[in-house]
Amino acid sequence: MDMSPEEFDARYQEALEKALAHMAENPEIAPSQFYSLATFLENLSIFSPVLYGLLIDSKKS
Repeated sequence: MDMSPEEFDARYQEALEKALAHMAENPEIAPSQFYSLATFLENLSIFSPVLYGLLIDSKKS
């Protein structure tokens, strides 16, 4: 089953949000570490079209 870029982006964003929520609820993660990881995850979300393209290209090979 192929996924459209929009569907990939929506699922990718949902996964990143779940990871962020899980980290926020974890008392073992220090606030400064949480903010660094949140920034990293936000930056990853910018590259979802690139990741989608890489996945599609790898399927074609």
